[in-house]
Amino acid sequence: MRKVLWTAAAAAFVFTAGYWAGQVQTAHAQSKRVFELRTYHTLDGKLDALQARFRDHTVKLFEKHGITNVGYFTPQDPPLAGKTLIYLLAHPNREAAKKNFDAFRKDPAWLKARDESEKSGKIVEKVESVFLDPTDFSALK
Repeated sequence: MRKVLWTAAAAAFVFTAGYWAGQVQTAHAQSKRVFELRTYHTLDGKLDALQARFRDHTVKLFEKHGITNVGYFTPQDPPLAGKTLIYLLAHPNREAAKKNFDAFRKDPAWLKARDESEKSGKIVEKVESVFLDPTDFSALK
């Protein structure tokens, strides 16, 4: 009888530990930090204006809305050189990315900065966004 009780207790422990491990893994997957690679293709001659908007307004507003700025880059080689801004953001998870970007897009300070920067016409021709998971060997996690 004692052996049966110990076996049942061990089985319950293994089941419970497995259950909680699954819960932790599920929670981790839902809260896993994601990266977003964004590419802005500007209209001819508008890269400087776009960079000024990011430098003077957007970067700070991203931070205000919980979006982590990782890095901003411009390509060296044609055909992207001189008309493309590529940047990397980090978000706690995909749900937070959507929530934070929605709030950013409604922010009166953003709307004002966007409108001011586009007084003489649109700056951006096309925006591309790709969400990325870091690999297990990535320096960024």
